[in-house]
Amino acid sequence: MIMSKEKIIPIFVPNYGCPHMCVFCNQIKITGTNISITKDEVIETIDNYLRFFNTEEECIIEIAFYGGSFTAIELSKQVELLQIAKSYKDAGKINKIRISTRPDAIDDNILKVLKSYSVDIIELGVQSLDKEVLFFSERGHSDSDVYDAVKIIRNYDFVLGLQMMVGLPGDDYDKSLNTLIKIIDLKPNFIRIYPTLVIKNTKLENMYMSGEYKPLTVDQTVKLCKDLLIVATYYKIPVIRIGLQTTEGIQLGKDVVSGPFHAAIRQLIESEIFYDIIYEALSNIEISFKGETLEIYCNANIMSNIAGHKSCNRIKLYNEFNFKIIKFIKTDMEKSIILKIGNIQKSIDIVECIENMAVSILDRAFIRGV
Repeated sequence: MIMSKEKIIPIFVPNYGCPHMCVFCNQIKITGTNISITKDEVIETIDNYLRFFNTEEECIIEIAFYGGSFTAIELSKQVELLQIAKSYKDAGKINKIRISTRPDAIDDNILKVLKSYSVDIIELGVQSLDKEVLFFSERGHSDSDVYDAVKIIRNYDFVLGLQMMVGLPGDDYDKSLNTLIKIIDLKPNFIRIYPTLVIKNTKLENMYMSGEYKPLTVDQTVKLCKDLLIVATYYKIPVIRIGLQTTEGIQLGKDVVSGPFHAAIRQLIESEIFYDIIYEALSNIEISFKGETLEIYCNANIMSNIAGHKSCNRIKLYNEFNFKIIKFIKTDMEKSIILKIGNIQKSIDIVECIENMAVSILDRAFIRGV
């Protein structure tokens, strides 16, 4: 039987092993977890998740060690945590083990240890491949460390994920796009994109308060990440997450001091992509839509994103084209959208549109010398 659903058991090990404090980082605030973590706490967490998962249909279950830099932890602690995860994997209770770490905390000996404890997935916190951004963010490693880490990880046949951040000190649109292009050239299995938030008790908070640092707005983040998502999709590299997971603390007015925080940031981004696609299609139909009914036929999985967060796309289409009614009709089509206005019908190939948008983004970047 093919198990299609994936379930994550997150084990947070914040600040364990981190040899450097980046300006944006406060792992305790980000994860809502204290630095210390015991063997009993890990086992309890895993068992609690497994009891919950067992009430659902069969799925792929993964233990994921998040936060901090796992492979920079003292070896005895790494082994203690990995032994627990491996015991559940050997017993057939979970399917995969994932760790996240820094590029400068990877070498052959570390990878041999991870292999011996059946780790499947390694995520590297790249954040940026621009030298100035790395410097101003006080990452404590170079871009060459990323390339070296990726090379040796590939030698051991791990699944590889790369994480990048946008809006870091010294960053801009072109630098973020250039980082993504370089990441794509490294051929990871997946990517995560994190807009930079100003978190309490970080150096970045001090920089923000003094006026030295200005975070991206939500609108700027949507515009930037929309293009990044389009380009990654064009190259068929999954972007599995955009934005930090919302927690009790990760909210504006709590641990988030400022920055482009939005609980539905990915939906905002994907909604903008679909709006651009539909706007372009309607703009090429040379008739007046005033008082007409627009019917949008699409797959149920993308209907909410086409309508937009809080129906923002529906509202914009009403205002832009003066439709009287806009209806959404569910279909089984996975890669197409059909627009109907009276006797006019227009079929939209989503993949083709994404390709055209990506080529346009890359062409403009080439002209700018990105």
